[in-house]
Amino acid sequence: MPRKKIPTTVYLTPEQADALRALHERTKVPVAEYVREGIDLILERHADVLPGQVLIPGLEETDRRRAR
Repeated sequence: MPRKKIPTTVYLTPEQADALRALHERTKVPVAEYVREGIDLILERHADVLPGQVLIPGLEETDRRRAR
C-alpha cells in the first residue's frame, strides 16, 4: 500500500522547472518523484543534525553514522 503523501508548495527557478520537465518527458517518471528523491538525498546528507528520533525511510542506522 502506498504511503500517504502530504501536499506542499515548492518554488523552483524556471531553469529547474524546465530541466525537471525534460527529465520527466524522457523517463516518464513524475516530477514529484524526483522532488521526493532530492529531499531524501538532502535528509541523508544532513542526518547528523536531525534529532535522534527522526527516522528517514530507507536510511539504516549504519548509513546514518556514515553520513556524519
